[in-house]
Amino acid sequence: MDLKNLFFHIHYCNRRDPNDPRKPWTRITRTLQHHELVLVTGGTGRITVDNRSHAVQEGMLYYIRPDIVHTFENDARDPICCFTVHFSCADIRFNDGVWSVGDKANPLPLQEAQPLKKGYQIADTFKKLVESWYAKQPGHELIAKVYLQQLLFEILQLRLKQNENHAISLKVEKVIEYMHQHIGQRVTLAELADRVHLSSYYLSRAFKSTTGYSVIEFFNKIKVDKAKELLAEGDRKVKEVAAELGFADEFYFSRIFKRIEGISPSEFYSKIVHGI
Repeated sequence: MDLKNLFFHIHYCNRRDPNDPRKPWTRITRTLQHHELVLVTGGTGRITVDNRSHAVQEGMLYYIRPDIVHTFENDARDPICCFTVHFSCADIRFNDGVWSVGDKANPLPLQEAQPLKKGYQIADTFKKLVESWYAKQPGHELIAKVYLQQLLFEILQLRLKQNENHAISLKVEKVIEYMHQHIGQRVTLAELADRVHLSSYYLSRAFKSTTGYSVIEFFNKIKVDKAKELLAEGDRKVKEVAAELGFADEFYFSRIFKRIEGISPSEFYSKIVHGI
């Protein structure tokens, strides 16, 4: 599953704080058909997901997958305080000019229970998500979706940084930075691997695991994104843009462009830039 292809629908958000006027519940057992994220901000209790029990702790993030039995047990003297978001998502892709909608995404690559060490940014984004939902200002649904996507990205980034392979992720970041700096050149996998002192095989695996793309696919995507900027300026021919981005063959560049964008550079120039 690739998060960049997911489309989200938020069903509702919730929050509980120490001054909540609602009577605290003691025990809730349920099965939902959508995803739920719970960030605990205080209180005492337990969360059981698919027969796995977790003690409630401040700063813990819980992910509950669809169609999974789960139970919340609350201490009435010290009720659980939390933010929650309930959502569904589907895999939506755009290839060769055609949209396709896959089955609902299930499950997401998230841990069932995750301590947010140094997760202040995640807590802040979660709070903004829930507050924007409650405020119900014009456009709140779109704003909440943006916060949800940001939240998921930050959770995955934190997990990556907490992983023992953090040193490898730093090397991947260094490779991406080098790509941006040399976007107009032809760069080989062996050259990139040598710069970060890894074998080509190991870099390929690490890069794919971190970004979801192969090294060459990612570099081509950066080049195509830059090509769109150059074409939008309206004063360069496709051949000139291809040469500026290190493609000796204009037709090879066009094939790469179409594979990524679904239309050729010429079609992009005509339809997107001039609306023809």
